[in-house]
Amino acid sequence: LNDNDMSISPPVGALNRYLARLMSGKFYATAKKGVERVLRHAPPMLELARKLEEHAKGMVTPATLFEEFGFNYIGPIDGHDLDALIPTLQNIRGLRGPQFLHVVTKKGQGYKLAEADPVLYHGPGKFNPAEGIKPAASSKKTYTQVFGEWLCDAAELDPRVVGITPAMREGSGLVEFEQRFPQRYFDVGIAEQHAVTFAGGLAAEGLKPVVAIYSTFLQRGYDQLIHDVALQNLPVVFALDRAGLVGADGATHAGAYDMAYLRCIPNMVVMAPADENECRQMLHTGLQIDGPSAVRYPRGTGPGVATHKRLSAVPVGKGEIRRQSQAPAGHRVAILAFGSMLAPSLTAAQEFDATVANMRFVKPLDEALVRQLADT
Repeated sequence: LNDNDMSISPPVGALNRYLARLMSGKFYATAKKGVERVLRHAPPMLELARKLEEHAKGMVTPATLFEEFGFNYIGPIDGHDLDALIPTLQNIRGLRGPQFLHVVTKKGQGYKLAEADPVLYHGPGKFNPAEGIKPAASSKKTYTQVFGEWLCDAAELDPRVVGITPAMREGSGLVEFEQRFPQRYFDVGIAEQHAVTFAGGLAAEGLKPVVAIYSTFLQRGYDQLIHDVALQNLPVVFALDRAGLVGADGATHAGAYDMAYLRCIPNMVVMAPADENECRQMLHTGLQIDGPSAVRYPRGTGPGVATHKRLSAVPVGKGEIRRQSQAPAGHRVAILAFGSMLAPSLTAAQEFDATVANMRFVKPLDEALVRQLADT
């Protein structure tokens, strides 16, 4: 266990408090060595002491929890002291049975800027180490900011709206929501399965839960999404950040699968906004749907479309023509674009006079629009 007191957002829950108590019980290891030295020359007493060890541990350290799971608990040790860490790992390799090594580290150790702000430096893009991360100079809002502002506005209008995050307060844009609506903000820790089931339970009791989660992390709660939300047709809104490719966030964070894995789930509505305002209105639409819905939006900024303060629902399952080809019938090309692909599709369409449809809904598909485009 690399215990750096971090889960991107500040850590929550009983296990974190438990590990903190372990840190205050470091004297146990020293005491154990002293007792073994004393009893080494009296084998019967040493064997008795070993039988009593697990229960005696409970009096001086809470490490009994890991022992009960069948682990031999070792630690805590300083993970930055390689002269101690490497020999410990080498020794553990020769022991029989499952071993639990508790290593304590500091996030960003050795780089003062990262030590001072471990959240900002958790997953940065390229930057000059001598200067640190500089705020990006852009007048455009990120989709994450659009979501955070919308959730605060929605919570103001409806006291039933609650926000849920699996330890991604900053990454999912929930900092302001937590400050303004602390009683309606729930960080369940890095437990995506619980986040989904918890949301289902709240929805069953008449609340309107919004789960702010990265597309790639919802995969961890897939079984719960099906059994605890979709099959019961519960009104839960899933705000899927980092949908599609994510650049500096890395391959493990790419939301490349959500369109496929959500389309096959019963009762699920899947929306893909083409710009910032459409994202805001689609999130509002999700709250109006009497069943599960997901709004998938990419990392970073949108095309720069202003968001409207007024909230209005988008007709479910309906796309729109955004550019009409002037070519004669039978010679026209149509591009059916979903989400952030609309902007480059419109640019490309200028080159060869194509019709462009903003499909909006991954599920249900606008079949009438598809047939219309196929006919022309």
